Amino acid sequence: MKLRKFLWPLLLVISLAIGIFIGGYFPFLNQPLGNSFQDKGRDKLNKLIELIEKEYVDNVDTDSIIDLTVNNILAQLDPHSVYIAKSEMDEVQESMKGSFVGIGINSYNYKDTLTIIKPVFGGPSYKAGLKNGDRILYANDLKLYGNDIKNDSLISILKGDAGSKVTLKVFRKKENRIFSVDVIRGEIPLKSVDVGLMLKDKTGFIKINRFSETTYAEFKTALDELIKNGAKEMIIDLRENGGGYMDQAVQIADEFLSNGDIIVKTINKQGKERITKATDKGSFENGKLTVLINENSASASEIIAGAIQDNDRGTIVGRRSYGKGLVQREMYLGDGSAVRLTTARYYTPSGRSIQKPYNDGIDEYSNELYSRFESGELYERDSIHLADSLQFKTKAGKIVYGGGGIVPDVFIPLKNKSGEDAIQLLMRTSLVSNFVFVQIDEDRNAFESLSTQDLIKKINTDPKYFNNLKKHLTNEGLLFNLDKHKKSIMFYLTSEYLNQLKSDQDYYDWILKEDPMLKVLKK
Repeated sequence: MKLRKFLWPLLLVISLAIGIFIGGYFPFLNQPLGNSFQDKGRDKLNKLIELIEKEYVDNVDTDSIIDLTVNNILAQLDPHSVYIAKSEMDEVQESMKGSFVGIGINSYNYKDTLTIIKPVFGGPSYKAGLKNGDRILYANDLKLYGNDIKNDSLISILKGDAGSKVTLKVFRKKENRIFSVDVIRGEIPLKSVDVGLMLKDKTGFIKINRFSETTYAEFKTALDELIKNGAKEMIIDLRENGGGYMDQAVQIADEFLSNGDIIVKTINKQGKERITKATDKGSFENGKLTVLINENSASASEIIAGAIQDNDRGTIVGRRSYGKGLVQREMYLGDGSAVRLTTARYYTPSGRSIQKPYNDGIDEYSNELYSRFESGELYERDSIHLADSLQFKTKAGKIVYGGGGIVPDVFIPLKNKSGEDAIQLLMRTSLVSNFVFVQIDEDRNAFESLSTQDLIKKINTDPKYFNNLKKHLTNEGLLFNLDKHKKSIMFYLTSEYLNQLKSDQDYYDWILKEDPMLKVLKK
């Protein structure tokens, strides 16, 4: 089996999840639906559920039947009108809120033991002195190791009310000791802005991974710091950003556009148009601007890209974006569950809808990304085919297209050397990150004593790291030739060591120097 064919279904699943669960919607319209089930169709459904509960020969969980019914109804609408079960609400709300209450660790179960990969900087565990590689054995005398402990159970045990205390018994391997420590639970930020840094003397770079309640505040802090440091050019990275709250995207776009410039239009079922325009508060309205997008940039990401492109404010670089131009409202159903229902379409300033077609069903819709791969669109700009009838013009008269995502001004293909794109996907999976953790854990003291440059040198000059990775992947059943991709593999392997041992700044300083989109911009 070719690695590319092995990994692309995984990419498609991730892309669909991004589109469905964190697509753009209005956060300020959340209202209960109420109980207005008056017409005959609704009475029929209520009567059927009642009959099953009273008369059906076997015991049936009618709540699960109702959930199934709701999902089947929504499946007749569009791909982004979805049901959120009660069991999923906490996770969804935390993601969009931008924080949760807990102890603040990045972890995984290593040999059936909850092991800290990295405590969140400044979080409760960090303040309590927990470190990379620590094993958490007990929480308030409750055992947290063994085959019978599930990951979701671990998470629920370590979460709690802000200010509450949990006593942890910890094994620190590098010191060969067990100790107890009290950790006071607190708010843990879920960063939506990964990093803001200077790429060179006058160029700032900001990476946004989603649009939650805190995204604009995070972004503005990063933007102001970069301006303070002398940035005259700005690169906004929206690659792999599946969207989120529309109002956050609007506020970010406002920082770059002049007073009165249209940011986005929405039209609801009644045909009512709402036009959102930029204000005079923008702090970077004149400097050079570049926005990076790819096939997984969706919804709120596309609002920013479309506003910048249609107002001729900056350059859009990358590959055609996802194509989600539907607006959702999240409405609660009274039992802890909710429905995210499409209530409007949005349009870029020039009037184009970037929503890709979904008339052929959800399966066809979700497979559209694979179709781009098969057609060669991810490798050749000429393979992008959009109808001439969907042509629009920017303020300066440049032709742009609707009907399926934002087409970039500068096209950057996936690495089109044989297998390079698949290697990149592989190197970002847990197969590799878990391998790196184990390698570090064998001699953590030695690794942590190295400077960033010495760490990079160690990984790239000692052949055992490449050879050990090959052995690890072979044991996991991935039988293919890594030797011809050694240079690329070692680059991404080094980045994972930096990710686990060093700061975000160190990680991005390394990973961005070989970024194909940034390389084009430097020419």
